[in-house]
Amino acid sequence: MAKQVKLSAQNRLSLGRNAVKQLTTQGLVPAVIYGGKQEPQNLQVSRREIQSLLSHAIGENILVDLEINDDGKTSSRLALIQEVQHNPLGGAVLHVDFHAVSQNELLQASIPVEALGEAIGVRSYGGILEQSVRSLEIECLPKDLPEIITVDVSNMNIGDSVHVGDIKLPAGVTALADAGLTVFLVAAPTVEEEKPAAEAAPTSPEVIKEKKVEGAAAPEAKPGDKKPADKK
Repeated sequence: MAKQVKLSAQNRLSLGRNAVKQLTTQGLVPAVIYGGKQEPQNLQVSRREIQSLLSHAIGENILVDLEINDDGKTSSRLALIQEVQHNPLGGAVLHVDFHAVSQNELLQASIPVEALGEAIGVRSYGGILEQSVRSLEIECLPKDLPEIITVDVSNMNIGDSVHVGDIKLPAGVTALADAGLTVFLVAAPTVEEEKPAAEAAPTSPEVIKEKKVEGAAAPEAKPGDKKPADKK
């Protein structure tokens, strides 16, 4: 289940670019909370606290118990971290959106899906584990919200698949996706056919013919050679 963590926040009255710059110099991050029956409220939180909270989270869904200080009065609101804006250059948190939720009302969230173990079809037969669904839309009460959904794939062989309806979800959690949607599949290994090497065309041995040189002297006669008869 998603851990419910406490986070201190203060009501933010100053808005605009200059106000944000002042918050940055004070080590604070602008934020807003919306949803529920209350009006959206501008907040500010400690940059160090929010970055520490994010760095220790397993999944993207973080349930936060916000303790909001408003001019000396403290109120508590339960919320999900909906969106976090980061500086592209250094990764520092620039802004946080909180979505207010109620302990007694169902919420919807997208939960990451992760494979657990190594499929036998991959380990023993060289298959390929394909994952077509990376996150699953679910519905549950805040107290039942999972951080991540793990699926044991160790017994999957070549051709085996896991669908949404096959996944055993935690108590109180309902999948909103189609039950027949394929999440994991062990595909057969792809084998490339070897192309036969092109046969080399047979080559005839080169015959070197001696050229007759015009006007060349006749070969000398050897002893015993018969002379040609003289013409009369």
